[in-house]
Amino acid sequence: MRQTQLFTKTRKEAPADEVSKNAQLLIRAGYIQKEMAGVYDYLPLGLRVLNKIQNIIREEINAIGGQEVLMTTLQDKAVWEKTGRWDDSVVDNWFKTKLANDGAELGVGNTHEEPITQMLTHFVNSYKDLPVYVYQFQTKFRNELRAKSGLMRGREFLMKDLYSFDQTEEGFKAFYEKCADAYRKIFERAGIGHITYRTVAAGGSFTTGLTDEFQTLSTSGEDLIYIDEEKKLAVNKEVLTDENLQAFGLDKNNLREEKSIEVGNIFPLGSRFPEALNLKVKDENGVERPIIMGSYGIGLGRLMGTIVETLSDEKGIVWPEAVAPFRVHLVILGNSPEVAVAGDLFYEKLKTLGVETLYDDRDLRPGEKFADSDLIGIPTRVVISEKTLQAGKLEVKKRTASEAEMMDESDFLKSL
Repeated sequence: MRQTQLFTKTRKEAPADEVSKNAQLLIRAGYIQKEMAGVYDYLPLGLRVLNKIQNIIREEINAIGGQEVLMTTLQDKAVWEKTGRWDDSVVDNWFKTKLANDGAELGVGNTHEEPITQMLTHFVNSYKDLPVYVYQFQTKFRNELRAKSGLMRGREFLMKDLYSFDQTEEGFKAFYEKCADAYRKIFERAGIGHITYRTVAAGGSFTTGLTDEFQTLSTSGEDLIYIDEEKKLAVNKEVLTDENLQAFGLDKNNLREEKSIEVGNIFPLGSRFPEALNLKVKDENGVERPIIMGSYGIGLGRLMGTIVETLSDEKGIVWPEAVAPFRVHLVILGNSPEVAVAGDLFYEKLKTLGVETLYDDRDLRPGEKFADSDLIGIPTRVVISEKTLQAGKLEVKKRTASEAEMMDESDFLKSL
């Protein structure tokens, strides 16, 4: 993409009403645009990042047997009444609407445990039909009271929600651990694995028991967790009791307190939803057994915002290579025909090699170009100028490096 043709521009200042670092930087760098509190548009750069995060998640969930679907946003009130979660006193962040013809009330999807369980009643009749692991990427709507944290607490957001259905508790537990391991791989690939911890937490409206969250360390986080570094396990403050510490083999004296952002969760649901919605199967002996269910969520925008919150620096965003919108930021300096021709030729060569490249071909001063490059946060910047042409080299700088280095073109291409 040539930067002269890129839809959106950088800004020197973020909107005055944005208080979170992720929203400030993503808006200034031209990744997102705010429509209202908790509601953001993804612009071309932002959508490229979001799609890369989505592909990482898809690959890891497919690898453990997940099958992708896409369900409806509009929700049948009757299905939710069967589980007791239509009531606003149980789920307090519903968006609800009505049909124009008869006034029937509908929900605007905030999660899909009920609809997916209802769907399976049409397809699962025998133990031979199990297990089932289905997931989707879908926009959710939640009427959050505190939509002030940029992409990390939205009223409209893209989520990966996965649902598992097993015949036995043993089968469920085995898949649950596979999913936890897939989450670990997702966060590692996204660049935050080293600061993300599996965390014991409460289940809220999903389950009365304990659940697992994945929490990423951040001074801007809303949660307090207590970490056992040796075991790479943490406990959320809300469930920090002697009983729970003992159950997980944790010693309070070995824990350190940290602020964190929840980037994913996995819920053991037991048979609550299948029983409420009459999803049953008979085992190999003809005995009817309850189906064991789990749900597993990752908010893609929240993960994107968390990466920005935790990895950015005073100059701007620092994208890990796996989720960066482009791999290389090619910048030409000066307005001589020789520099323009050299820049165009190298840009075409990178395209031919399949290297995703943002080409800054704008007529701006070097300082403006470098400031924008740091703000946008692409992992590698390559500069072509009269100076580099005279030296017969490229000026290459990693976003995380303090200094640039001069490289032969062939060596740089090999490094990619």
